[in-house]
Amino acid sequence: MPDYVGAVDQGTTSTRFMVFDHSGNEVAKHQLEHEQILPKAGWVEHNPVEIWERTASVIQTALNNAGIGASDLVALGVTNQRETTVVWNRKTGRPYHNAIVWQDTRTDRIASALDRDGRGDVIRRKAGLPPATYFSGGKIQWILENVDGVRAAADSGDAIFGNTDSWVIWNLTGGTDGGVHVTDVTNASRTMLMNLETLDWDDELLGFFGIPRSMLPKIMPSSAPGGYGELTGLPAVRGVPLTGDLGDQQAATVGQVCFELGEAKNTYGTGNFMLLNTGENLVRSSSGLLTTVCYQFGEHKPVYALEGSIAVTGSAVQWLRDQLGIISGAAETETLARQVSDNGGIYFVPAFSGLFAPYWRSDARGAIVGLSRFNTNAHLARATLEAICYQSRDVAEAMEQDSGVHLEVLKVDGGVTANDLCMQMQADILGVPVSRPVVAETTALGAAYAAGLATGFWSTTGELRANWNESKRWTPQWSDQQRAEGYAGWKKAVQRTLGWVEVQ
Repeated sequence: MPDYVGAVDQGTTSTRFMVFDHSGNEVAKHQLEHEQILPKAGWVEHNPVEIWERTASVIQTALNNAGIGASDLVALGVTNQRETTVVWNRKTGRPYHNAIVWQDTRTDRIASALDRDGRGDVIRRKAGLPPATYFSGGKIQWILENVDGVRAAADSGDAIFGNTDSWVIWNLTGGTDGGVHVTDVTNASRTMLMNLETLDWDDELLGFFGIPRSMLPKIMPSSAPGGYGELTGLPAVRGVPLTGDLGDQQAATVGQVCFELGEAKNTYGTGNFMLLNTGENLVRSSSGLLTTVCYQFGEHKPVYALEGSIAVTGSAVQWLRDQLGIISGAAETETLARQVSDNGGIYFVPAFSGLFAPYWRSDARGAIVGLSRFNTNAHLARATLEAICYQSRDVAEAMEQDSGVHLEVLKVDGGVTANDLCMQMQADILGVPVSRPVVAETTALGAAYAAGLATGFWSTTGELRANWNESKRWTPQWSDQQRAEGYAGWKKAVQRTLGWVEVQ
């Protein structure tokens, strides 16, 4: 059997390709950023063609740099930014419009209309999601209604939809020459179009958005022993079985080996995403969380999760760099924040795309509150890191209310976990230890695990659990009073952001 498993990780700001060995160690990696297109306030787009070109490039470069060929790979997995919506022509392979990114808020009127007339309650019950700009269904509707020719092309069967996993897989398997149009249950569960109980597209939900079923990909398990299709679209991996597909946060949950009921992880990326494994039971949230599919391996029953999705965390640090110019790189945030011992009384609520879990307020916008002449850029840097941690506490509290499970330790992964100060703040603000694994790239690792399980490269999830090792642990240092006062200030700051935008 070949020695390695490969994983495409198509993320919000970049695409990477990684190769792992049987012990879950990184063997090869290459990563490229892609452009963030911001045509109007609240609009966020990506160029799907650029994303596919970056995908092909990172695969080729990573394999070349490591001296690895297709014959060395037992399987390939894909993981992706969820909800980001691509509609393209199956005959020409050309997208009709830029991808509409999960952070985009142009569909706020569509989302609010669903809630006004009761359809929102049906979506919550069937899809486990609140009507929100976050999810794919409204984005597809917007493209159908606003881009010339797409409605007719959809009705004729030429226009097809996918999140970026479907787009990448379609191109990897030949594109216009026999490309396979598929997705997995985790990605499908982020559209507002899939019934969580049947794991199939729901005609009533499709009707809410006016979406023809023929546009939609076939829903498959996250780990598919028979594979999704033959890799023919890229010579570097031709003939390698494509057997894993997971939305990025579910992939990170698998990479963090959260296979037992009650295990949770928090990924710190562009946004933050905390998932709690609820087993084979659908747990309906009454606290503003999402009910989602965690993973489905082969013919096994799906495993579900409660998820708290936070729109802006790492991208707030990016904002300090790109829009304000007070840092030149993400690592500088820690250095700058360490110049002061506290936030100087200021709170930064980065509600650039409204507030996601547990608030779901598309009328919110970002705010920095409590400013005085005393405050410096160091206080703002510290408040930015605290905002990441306070938003995570909001979600953790909601999870405890819904599930009755109190976190004993929080497993963390993603780029921000390299920031020691931020992780110490997270332990202080939550009041529980924070644990980072040796392999921090758990998203790509989870996609590799799903692919490898399908081929027998790994035989059981127990084998995967044995691969997990802790790299570092942070323990709380704040007093209970500090924790309570800090969180009270945060909650007051959140209230100042609400009702800023009129949503009709």
